[in-house]
Amino acid sequence: MANFLITGGAGFIGSHYLLTMVDRYKEDRFVCLDALTYAGDKERLKPILGRQNFSFIHGDIRDEALVDSLFREERFDYVINFAAETHVDNSIQNPKVFFETNVIGTNVLLNASIKYGVRRFHQVSTDEVYGGVPLDSSIRCGEDYPLNPSSPYAASKAAADLMVLAYKRTYGLLVSISRSSNNYGKNQHP
Repeated sequence: MANFLITGGAGFIGSHYLLTMVDRYKEDRFVCLDALTYAGDKERLKPILGRQNFSFIHGDIRDEALVDSLFREERFDYVINFAAETHVDNSIQNPKVFFETNVIGTNVLLNASIKYGVRRFHQVSTDEVYGGVPLDSSIRCGEDYPLNPSSPYAASKAAADLMVLAYKRTYGLLVSISRSSNNYGKNQHP
């Protein structure tokens, strides 16, 4: 049995992850921590609310006391960080909240992961960290393509990614990062 913390699990992508995993891995435990901001909706999780292997906590990843107590009580094996402020246009209007959540919040989770011996930390990022990619078909883009964020949103996600990698190198935390392109589908925020 493994114990998972899923942050931002009431969001569009995180909720799809939880709906799949809670049903598929009944012997594992999934705790969702979500601040339920503009893009989070607990209704997305309705099919799994009340399940034995799932619990929902309304809270913010920037809240160090809450995060510490949650890690101390639950003893997570794995953390998957979907929590983020998103949308480029929103970041241009209010960049501060993007850095507070995406950078400071990720740092709070990383510190707790080190303190409580998490086995792996997975950062859910975005292709926006690469900035504009030339349309020249001879240019190959891969995981080693240079980071070149072009908005406060992208810069905050790139900063969080770099911090995750620094925790790997400095503290030996096992980490991974996924940088998907735009996703769409059922339950997407308008």
